[in-house]
Amino acid sequence: MTGSPVERKEWVDGFLFVGNQLALDFLNTKLILENEPEELLRDAAALERWLIASGIVNSPKNRAMMRAWRDSRQAQVFVQKLIAFRERLRAAILRLEAGSLPRNAFLAKLDMLLKEHPQRTTLRKAGSKVVLEALFEPRRPEDVWAPIAAAAAELLAKVEPSRIRQCESESCVIHFYDTSKKGSRRWCSMNICGNRLKVAAYQRRRRLT
Repeated sequence: MTGSPVERKEWVDGFLFVGNQLALDFLNTKLILENEPEELLRDAAALERWLIASGIVNSPKNRAMMRAWRDSRQAQVFVQKLIAFRERLRAAILRLEAGSLPRNAFLAKLDMLLKEHPQRTTLRKAGSKVVLEALFEPRRPEDVWAPIAAAAAELLAKVEPSRIRQCESESCVIHFYDTSKKGSRRWCSMNICGNRLKVAAYQRRRRLT
């Protein structure tokens, strides 16, 4: 759950995946696009698309489960709760990036979610190996808490805080887990912000000569 496959595209079905960690990719479902805040989880249908794009929902059976409740009032209410949690997670990550631990109230909330919606696992054969993987069956909206809470807990407890960063571009709010060997990643993506900052730095140098 910590990393993303190297070959993964940055944008998948309208969602950005440059965080290198599921909880950070979840955090990045609210962006600044064309200088305006953009909420990507606008409704339960958008949540369904994100769960599929992220790989959490990866089977026809699970897609059918989600379709059964996607248009319900319960699903719409759940999306608003999920967004509220995402913003509390954002505050916790900002504290972590500033050198402080998340607030006790947030950790208590996350701990409660872990207990009420534990991440189930399954054991299966994969070629010549036996693998243990997350088992996700979204029979109701609240089941989505399990992978989200597990990823958030993993991020806070297992990832080196100094490797969790926000893009250095002034107008960017994207966070990422720096998995580079030197730990020198500065931007969410070379394609999105890196090249723009390099051009701006070059232009500044030209003006000074």
